[in-house]
Amino acid sequence: MPAAVPFDRVGRYAVRRRIGSGSFATVWLGYDAQLDSAVAIKVLADNWTLDDQVRRRFVEEGRFLRRVDSPHVVSVHDAGELEDGRPYLVMTYADQGSLADRLPDGLPPGQALAVVRQVADGLQALHDRDVLHRDVKPGNVLFKTSGPGARAMLGDLGLGKSLDLSSRLTVVAGTPLFVAPEQAAAESPDARADQYSLAALAFLLLAGEPPYDHGSLQAAADPGPAPSLPEGFGAEADAVVRRALARDPEERWPSVTAFADALVGALPEVRLEPVAAVPGSSPVEPVETQPSPDPGPSTVDHAPPTARFAPAAQVEPLEPVDTSPPPEAAIGSVDDSPPMPPRRRWLRWTVAAVVAVLVGGVAGWAVERRLAGDRTIDDVEGALSVTVPDGWDRFVARDGWQPPAGAGDATSYPALSVGTRSGWATHAGQGVFVGLLPGTRLPVKVPQHPECRASGEPLPDRTAAGEQMVTVSFTGCPGVVVERVVQVTENRLLWVQIKADSPVTANTVLDDVHVHGL
Repeated sequence: MPAAVPFDRVGRYAVRRRIGSGSFATVWLGYDAQLDSAVAIKVLADNWTLDDQVRRRFVEEGRFLRRVDSPHVVSVHDAGELEDGRPYLVMTYADQGSLADRLPDGLPPGQALAVVRQVADGLQALHDRDVLHRDVKPGNVLFKTSGPGARAMLGDLGLGKSLDLSSRLTVVAGTPLFVAPEQAAAESPDARADQYSLAALAFLLLAGEPPYDHGSLQAAADPGPAPSLPEGFGAEADAVVRRALARDPEERWPSVTAFADALVGALPEVRLEPVAAVPGSSPVEPVETQPSPDPGPSTVDHAPPTARFAPAAQVEPLEPVDTSPPPEAAIGSVDDSPPMPPRRRWLRWTVAAVVAVLVGGVAGWAVERRLAGDRTIDDVEGALSVTVPDGWDRFVARDGWQPPAGAGDATSYPALSVGTRSGWATHAGQGVFVGLLPGTRLPVKVPQHPECRASGEPLPDRTAAGEQMVTVSFTGCPGVVVERVVQVTENRLLWVQIKADSPVTANTVLDDVHVHGL
């Protein structure tokens, strides 16, 4: 069964179903009766309502998009606030999904080149209005039906910034596989940083893999010499892309459109073709009164589903903790004694919103080879470890992360993520995320999973080492998702997220999560 829609209308728009979510917002499929059209309604997550910085960024995204009039940039048609004060944006509905959705099958060269051309046009429209995108990647390239095919649009300007402010920005943000080195190093990026990201995207579409395999923003800040395209594309096209991937922005093309023009000119044998439309996509029926059981594409960033990609880990913040005693039905007891500092601890909990890049920077992901049998994986600092079943280690991130609560500073905390595939948290797949974050109390509410049919009551408990913790299990997802938070020290929480096909597998992995040195 689909998740219940919490409201029937947003302003004048009827709400049909949830079509996507990220760490800061949820996107709903809506219907505009006045214009007889489907729309995407992006609503700020309720746990960010009181955060002025996040709220300001959300509203700024709408303002940035309103500056631009381009068929290749998602449009904002309306804005407002819900009764609870949360802002929302009414945006173009991307009924043909994202580029990330199409990567497993690939695109013919003519369609790939057309996507690069259209994305360049969208970026140029942003740059002409003094706006940087700062997060060009497959999940942020969306498609909308246009004639017999689909046109590409840039979406998700959550990291977007005005060019006139860029010289004063020192926030590290972006996706390691596509981010420009100067942006990864917080060197005041300009429009040429978006050009670099577009070149990395073009390399991916033409070569079938990204130019670099960066596992973190630190690695992206020092990428080394640009690689070459496969021989079949010729020396001229290779030189065009390598110039756009230059470490020094001064060596790149003067604009994104200059780069796209040069690339198209270097491949005269490739004829630009419209991107094929996905059969069966249709607008929202005005008579529909219940949410549709089939999830649709959205304007929210999607994790690229191919074997070479994984998004930077991002999770929603945990809500304030309740210090009242647990109910009698709770397992174990909780007292006010400080947590014990054992040499080695086990912990448990599960998968939430691992989808996009955090404002303030997030460490990236590394791809590792699958090994036979169970495998124990540690983070780079040796603070965390988890043992996973055979096949769960196809994608591994070890380099740490910056929790949402620390968006205003550059503090990084140990974290690791292990999964069966790219985008395991939001697509089909199994995996575990484990991360430390600052906190002096357990949360009242853990991240929710509306894709699951049922959720259990929060279960306060105590680990074998004496730490307090809270656990929530979700079923019918399909499979099972478990969220657990553990108070491992007086000022540190541990968040474990697990998504598994069966409770047995989830419990096995839960029992094999360890913290070291705290």
